[in-house]
Parts: sequence; structure tokens; C-alpha cells
Amino acid sequence: MDQFDVIVIGGGHAGVEAAAAAARLGARTALLTQQAGAVGRMSCNPAIGGLGRGQLVREVDALDGIMGRAIDRAGIQFRMLAADKGAAVRAPRVQADRKAYERAVQDLLAEQAGLQVLEAEVVDLIVRSGQVGGVVLADGQELKAGAVVLTTGTFLRGEIHLGDERRPAGRLGENPAVRLAERLAATGMAMGRLKTGTPPRLRRDSIDWTRLQEQPGDQPPTPMSFLTRSIDRPQVDCRITWTNPSTHALIQADLARSPVFSGQITAGGVRYCPSIEDKVVRFVDRSRHQIFLEPEGADDPLVYPNGISTALPREVQTALVRSIDGLERAEIAQFGYAIEYDHVDPRELDPRLAVRRLPGLFLAGQINGTTGYEEAAGQGILAGINAGLTAGGGAGFVLDRGQAMIGVMVDDLVSRGVTEPYRMFTSRSEFRLRLRADNADLRLTGAGMELGVVGLARAAAHRAKLRAIDQGRALLRGIAVSPAQAVLHGIRVNPDGRRRNGFDLLRQPEVAIEQLHGLAPALAELPAPVVEQLVIEARYATYLERQDAEVRRFRAQEALSLPAELDYAAIPGLSAEVVAVLSRVRPGSLGAAARIPGVTPAATARLLRFIERPERSGQGVAA
Repeated sequence: MDQFDVIVIGGGHAGVEAAAAAARLGARTALLTQQAGAVGRMSCNPAIGGLGRGQLVREVDALDGIMGRAIDRAGIQFRMLAADKGAAVRAPRVQADRKAYERAVQDLLAEQAGLQVLEAEVVDLIVRSGQVGGVVLADGQELKAGAVVLTTGTFLRGEIHLGDERRPAGRLGENPAVRLAERLAATGMAMGRLKTGTPPRLRRDSIDWTRLQEQPGDQPPTPMSFLTRSIDRPQVDCRITWTNPSTHALIQADLARSPVFSGQITAGGVRYCPSIEDKVVRFVDRSRHQIFLEPEGADDPLVYPNGISTALPREVQTALVRSIDGLERAEIAQFGYAIEYDHVDPRELDPRLAVRRLPGLFLAGQINGTTGYEEAAGQGILAGINAGLTAGGGAGFVLDRGQAMIGVMVDDLVSRGVTEPYRMFTSRSEFRLRLRADNADLRLTGAGMELGVVGLARAAAHRAKLRAIDQGRALLRGIAVSPAQAVLHGIRVNPDGRRRNGFDLLRQPEVAIEQLHGLAPALAELPAPVVEQLVIEARYATYLERQDAEVRRFRAQEALSLPAELDYAAIPGLSAEVVAVLSRVRPGSLGAAARIPGVTPAATARLLRFIERPERSGQGVAA
């Protein structure tokens, strides 16, 4: 078959979600990859989720994506990070059995109707009349499609660095995509170069585990997917150790041999996940840096030392590893390396992740300048949905900053671009109390059901959860106790004679919902995720109401649309710099324009005055 509705290039985390989402929409979809057995591979750390990223995974899952279900099948340690802090920052993280995760992803894809996984190398795009209509394979075969999604990861002119060694590679042992990178550059799209890296892998039986601090998982484990009821299998412990002054001295002595510092690598790296060389140079006052020793599987012989990403020469890597407590006799099975690769300036995209100058082409993942499995998955599911809608002649699907962390990420990318690999943090969102990990399904699953991207099983589970939440709210509102009656149930309140309902009682941090079971016994029968929602609603009611008002103000500004063909040079008072940046980015709304670096509040005010001029009415500019 050489005709598809959607073709997805790349079998990483972005490609997996894009292909599965398009197929769930009913699009005949092909996922093209150089190695079918590598689909879903974890190229770097064997874990999913984390602060900011756990929210992304839950959002992907809420839209019926692959990642959450796969990691629940393959997880070997489950932890809720920042569990002692506010609901806005809590985030699930799961340590993975690397091989089991690959199998889980491939199994879930195999279950998806309308999706074919094909081994092939794509070298060119079919472009006719300015529209992308398929791909050209290395053997000359053409595959046609209504939309194409590129998720090439680090493969675009990828080059691995290890000491003074350098060789072309998309990742270790796999060839880069050179001809495709050249094709993209020839379109005139702005492109750049970025860098990421990975630590050496250690042999498990060469580590002295008795000397290391234990890091156990949570009991009971909290699943990643909203569809997973519980995690029954045993968890493994990770361990913690630290670098020391001897380690730092070794690194300092050989900095000139690091490609990051020798000038061999010129691309920008990940500021929030630096190499150990970067850490030693940037934080010279610190005597040690933490390392998490993460098994790569329940029975895997390898361990991932999270925290010592490096591209130093092999003999230096061996010395620095063996300078660390517990690793004195550690054997390195695979040396760390850095990888440099091309990316497309994400300001070439609109909020659907569609390339403005090449209709029918969508980009997702590291090709857009991001880093991380979770960021890739979030972009992948959005690009896949929009590719499927485009191929079917439907309207686009956009997530805004008040709706999803995915929306925050995409808006950051298409409005601001990147100078370093983009990583998701909860602090990037001005509405993070709304965009929590625990309520991603309540925010997004309904929208996914309307689109048709959510399957029957998840839709049924979602409806049941909504009914249970409504039942719980009714039970809490039905409670009416005086201060004296509350005391009889072990709840102390202000003796003011005022009767209180369950929400009033739960607003007191010291009151647990279990104390209300005597007042409303049916509360004890509600599922734990439902109870969690009810408690958060009660405790954060004032703050949530305030944030809802902020979201409404944000959306009012977003409703002031800016036409794609608007001549910014014709707007009085805009500087040449502002005209240039607005003409390049082409923001879709006044709100999006205001978030672009270089667009001042004064420029935003002039834009507002211009689009509200009476003579502009009827031209698609006002709300």
C-alpha cells in the first residue's frame, strides 16, 4: 500500500503518540522507522515523569495516549515527587524496566487498528504546489499521504562526541538522517543546532550496594495512567551516592579533553540537566553532586547513574566513576557521550505544530528544540491529532495555556523559540494550580471524546469517575453539623454556632476526609482518585476561583485574533524591531503577541488600539 491518510516519521516517543492518535481518529496511518524493534526505545534515562513532566504524561494519558499505560506495565519503582508540597507541584515519576517499556509500547501499537509500522528510511518529502503530500524512501519508493508528521529526535545530521572522537549517528549504533536534514534546510526554514548527552552505563554486579543510601518507592504505588487500577508487582530500590572533591579534581584536570569545553561542540546544551563537566565548572563552590543509581530493569545487568552525563574520554570516565563512593570497582558497560543535532526553529510552526510554509507537514519532539520523553510525547499526541484532522478535512485542535501544560509548552515554543533544549517545569505555567497532574483527565478527556481520539474503555471510565465526583460533592454538601456535633466526631471548629457542610470542614488542613465518614458513610466507598479531587476542591477553593478568573481574563485577550496576513508595518507606533518579530512569528492572537520576547507592553497596547478601530470591524480582527 502506498497511500495513507497520515505518515509519521520516527518511532520515538513523539512518533509513537502521533501515529497512535492519528489512527484513533480513524486515519489510515503508517509509522516509518529505521528499526521496528527500536520503537519506544528509551535512549537516555530509564524513567517516565517527574516535576512538570509528570503533568505532561498525565495529559497525554487523558487523551488516550500510549505513554502512561506503557509505563504502568513496565514500571519497577513508583514515586510521587513533592508529595509533601502543594497539589500544583506534585508529580508522578516511574522508574522503568527499559526492555519491558519497549515491549509495552510495541504491544499497545500492535493493538491499534488502522496503524502499520514499516521499516524504511525517509530521505525526502513529496511537495506539490507548496503542499506536502507524502514521502520518498531511500529505495526511491513514494508513499502518499494527506499529512506527514516528522519526529526525527536527534537524527537530523546527528553527530556523537566522546572525548576527541566524533562520528555521525542519530543515537548510539544508528545512522543519522542527513538527506532529510538537507531537504528541510532547502525549504528555507530557520534551523539551529542543539546538544544533549548521556552518562556511562555501569554493570550492576560491580557496584558496592551496601555503602549506598536507599531510595525506595512509594507504598502503595500510584499508577501513571488514569486507567490503571493498581500496581501489584514488587518494586525495586534505587540508591543514592555523591561525587566528591577527588572526582571534581579529575574532571578539572581534563576539561580541555571534553568536547563541551574544547570547542568541538558549539551547540547549546540542556541548562537544567547539565553534564558533570558543566556542574563542576558552574558550581565551583559545591563539594559534591548527587547521583541516583537507577537499575535499567528488574533483572537487567546495567545501572544508569543519573547525574553524571559526560562526554569525557573513556579513561577519564573510568577514573571519575571509580572515585565515587560505592563505585570504586565499577565497570563501565557503555561510555557516556554527547550528541549534536539539527532542529527546526519552532517559531516556524503554528499552535497546531503545523509548519506554516509547508501545509500538510507537522513537527513534534526534539526536532522542535525540546528535550525529554515527556515533552516529545505531549507534542506527538497534539501533532498526530492535527495531522489526522487535516487528512480528514477537519478543523485544527489547539490547547491553550489555561487548559494544559502541553498548551503552555507549545505556546512557549511557537512564540519564543529556543536557545537551548526546552524542558517542562510547573513554574512555566501561570495557571499551575489548575494544570495539575491529578486532574488532567477532568481537563482533557471530555475534549478528546468530542474529537473522537478517546477510545470506548477510557470514555466509559471517565463518565463513571465524573458520576462518582458528583456523588461525592452531593454527600459533602449534604452534611450539616453544628460546632458541638463536629466535636463529637473529633473535629474542632470555631464555636460560633454556624452549621458547616463537608466542604467547610475539609477546608481546615487538620481535618481528614476519613473523619467525615461518620457523617456521610457513603464517602468511604468512593475511589481514592475521587476522594483526592474532593479534598483538593475543598482546600484550594478560594485559590481555584481566583485562578479561574485569571484564565477568563487570559482567554478574553486570546479571543482578539490577529490575521495571518496582517501588515504590522502599517500599524502606527510599532518599532522596526517589533514589526520584524511579529512579521516572523505571525501570532494568532493579541495574547500570543504579548508573550513574544521583544514585544513590549507599549507595542501590545498599540496593537490593541489598532485592532479595536471601528473601521477594522468585519475584517476578522476583533473578538
